[in-house]
Amino acid sequence: MVSDGSILIVDDDAVSRHVLSETLNDAGLDCVAVDSGTAAIESFDNATPSVVLLDLVMPDPDGYAVLKHIRSTPELAEVPVVVLTALDADEEIQKVFSCGADDYVHKPFRPAELIARIRGQMRVRDYVERLSRRERGAQMVLELTQALASSLDIRDILFTVVRRVAKVALVDRCSIVLVGDSEDVGFVVATSDDEQLRDLPIDLQKYPEIRQVLSTGRTLVIRDASSHPLLEAVHQNAPTIDFVSVALVPIVHEHRPMGVIFLRSRTQVAFASHEMALVHTVANATAIALRNARILQSLRDETRQSTYARVEAERRVQLFQRYADFFESAADGMTVIDKAGRIIFANPRAREILGYGETELIGLEFATLLVPSARDRAGRLQRGFGDGIYPQGVDIDVASKDSGDITLSVNFSSVLHEDEAVLFTFRDVTIERRTAVELKQTKEFLEHVIDSSVDAIVSADMHGQVVLFNRAAARIFGYDPADIIGKISVERLYPDGVARQVMRKIRSDEYGGKGRLEDFRVDMLEATGEVLQVKLSAALIMENGRPLGSVGVFTDIREKLRMEARLSKAQEELRSREKQAALAELAGTAAHELNQPLTSIIGYAELLRRTIDVTSPAGNAASVIIREAERMAEIVRKIGKITKYETKGYVGEAKILDLDKASDPNQEDRR
Repeated sequence: MVSDGSILIVDDDAVSRHVLSETLNDAGLDCVAVDSGTAAIESFDNATPSVVLLDLVMPDPDGYAVLKHIRSTPELAEVPVVVLTALDADEEIQKVFSCGADDYVHKPFRPAELIARIRGQMRVRDYVERLSRRERGAQMVLELTQALASSLDIRDILFTVVRRVAKVALVDRCSIVLVGDSEDVGFVVATSDDEQLRDLPIDLQKYPEIRQVLSTGRTLVIRDASSHPLLEAVHQNAPTIDFVSVALVPIVHEHRPMGVIFLRSRTQVAFASHEMALVHTVANATAIALRNARILQSLRDETRQSTYARVEAERRVQLFQRYADFFESAADGMTVIDKAGRIIFANPRAREILGYGETELIGLEFATLLVPSARDRAGRLQRGFGDGIYPQGVDIDVASKDSGDITLSVNFSSVLHEDEAVLFTFRDVTIERRTAVELKQTKEFLEHVIDSSVDAIVSADMHGQVVLFNRAAARIFGYDPADIIGKISVERLYPDGVARQVMRKIRSDEYGGKGRLEDFRVDMLEATGEVLQVKLSAALIMENGRPLGSVGVFTDIREKLRMEARLSKAQEELRSREKQAALAELAGTAAHELNQPLTSIIGYAELLRRTIDVTSPAGNAASVIIREAERMAEIVRKIGKITKYETKGYVGEAKILDLDKASDPNQEDRR
């Protein structure tokens, strides 16, 4: 079956068929639509479409059955199939490709994407068909060289040549005509439709087309023999000519035509350039075979290598054809390098990132893309490829042609093991890496600030697990951060039940209900189990209105409390001393005030004793008065030494306590 160039739409939904047909027609693509899998399978008997646009979900036979029929039919096996599906699960996509689909378009589809994918498949098929034609030609050359290697009969070889050329060129007859000693006589040494015809002499005067080719040494193609002027004389001598189209290719050796390969067809034939080039190759091979078997052997080896290269090229195309559209539309850059490190493929995104044109990248060495300081790394990577090491997520600095030095995140993988070809996909992560460096610097700065804080800073997730424990916390609580972070709950730092009370207070309306708690006095526990008095400021860590954790700043107030206690004690002692001083001064003032009366008493008692008999009762009484008054005076003198209250002039330079000021109730306020 020959492709009719149209696209076959298979969809049971009338609206979908109409939309697809309109989309393809608007894009200038011929299409035929059928409404069932049965109709699709029947249509393959009449023509082979260039592409099948296949809906999966249909009544039996569904899309999978149609796809299976296409892939199991040799004449249809190479027809590209683009699947339409509304399913997006990975398993479904995997099933689609495993059943033989070449591509898929998700419903609802975008017209531009659909057309692009269809055209891509058409390009791939056209390329494969061209390779197939070349393969058939190369196969023919291979068969010819094999015949030359296996047979000593040159006639058998020539018959093989004409038969194969006729088959490949799709003509009714192919003949080899050699020139005899006389330029007017030629010999038909082999013809494709008669194996027994050999060495048939012909008059070259009746074949002006052969004479022209022999004289010019150039190929002659006549698509319509009935109207070509060169054959006008032939028409006069033979009014009916069996052949409509003819082509003649010279057999040349050492710049001298020695005959022609004569192609004739009863229907009009275009004689494609590829086919004519192939006949040229056969003609040259035939010339060499006729003159030198040794050279022919060399030609056979070269042809075999050429055929192998063509087969390999086709095999690679077939390997990649199902993924060609994916490579072309991928958001990541994709590049393939061979075992020598040269680039043999680059998708559009790779060219865009690296700043190269469509053909500029092909053939470049991978190492030349890297910045000079990183080129040694390319060699290490390639040696690793040879050992089967394909790094993933590697950052490489390259020199973009447009943007200067950029950073790429690259994944390497093997795509053709026997050829040691390596695929690497990459993304431009220059901005991300710069941002990451800045974030790292900011993070390190914040960590330094947190770690340098004199207050303990502890953070926990919503499960209470400690995630941050700075140096001040380690000093205050007595824990090693390595033994705390990610290993214990923050509740361990509190007495039983206190951690939950604190969290309730953070959330409660009593403290604003804003997820914060400030300057809250709470007891905590050191690593030794001793009670630790701290002042706590805590808050919830929120993201998009959802709490992710909590953070607390703990100020050790033990020293402050000790200072306050010492201050309170000092103040109490001061007040006690002031009271004692007041009493002492009051006693001193009293002593001061009693000093003169005691002096008078002693004086008058002395006068009295002098006037009376000291042995009389009155004398004894006077002595007692004097003795007791002197004792009292001594006490008064001792008390007077510790007085501190404000004094006033008394006698001469003597000072006594100012009782008026001492008894003033506002005196304390004025001090």
